[in-house]
Amino acid sequence: MNVTSQIPEIGAEMLLSLLYPEIEDKWIVYHDGTFYRNYNRDILSLSPDEMRVWLSRDSLLGLLPQGLYSIEDDLRKGDRTEKIKELELQMKILAEAFLPFDTLSFRRLLKAERSVEDLLGDKLAWLIKNFIGFDLSGVQNPYVREFAVLLPGIRQWRGNFELLKSLLASVFHCDVRMQERRWSETDSTLEWLPEIRYELIIPGLSPEKYRTLQADILPLSDFLAEWYMPLEVRLEIAVREPHSDAAINSGLILDYNTEL
Repeated sequence: MNVTSQIPEIGAEMLLSLLYPEIEDKWIVYHDGTFYRNYNRDILSLSPDEMRVWLSRDSLLGLLPQGLYSIEDDLRKGDRTEKIKELELQMKILAEAFLPFDTLSFRRLLKAERSVEDLLGDKLAWLIKNFIGFDLSGVQNPYVREFAVLLPGIRQWRGNFELLKSLLASVFHCDVRMQERRWSETDSTLEWLPEIRYELIIPGLSPEKYRTLQADILPLSDFLAEWYMPLEVRLEIAVREPHSDAAINSGLILDYNTEL
């Protein structure tokens, strides 16, 4: 399985720590040699179910002098074919013997990668707190945390409604509809504010899941209105079911899959 086709230069440590953090200390690692690195990526193949990974790297065995596990004139005596088979078998046995060392070495690199990620995460939180004025440490809402990491570039993104639509679709993994309209507290067209309404199209929510999602969206809506919206623009985020899925007698939820 080629898991690095989209990011060809990504290292195995970074990729595995991001995709499979729960089995960080359980990987069994096979080093197939840097020869393969000339035309392959760092990870040659991967089996998460078996927790095995094959890398285009040299094993610790390759650091040993050749004379320690073979004699220089071995191939000059006797049957050359048999000697080659014996050497291949010997190398296979030695590779299995060095497998624990290679595996432990790679697991240490994985832990180091995790430590670097944590340090960079702390650095980002420090920058956001001291230069932007937003403290990430007290934020529990996962969606607010997702959008807060983009605050260092907020000057160029504030008011970009299409970008916010794409970000919402990426964070919630759903289709998003955007409406630009007018809003007035007195329902008058004489005094109104521009309003942007985003509808998250999520089918099949139960009443419990809908209420939970709505509770998470409320603080996110306040955060986005403060940081991502121009001062004069009102923001509304709603959760909707696709019109084709909303049918009478199918467990209607007010303000979710009902329309008047």
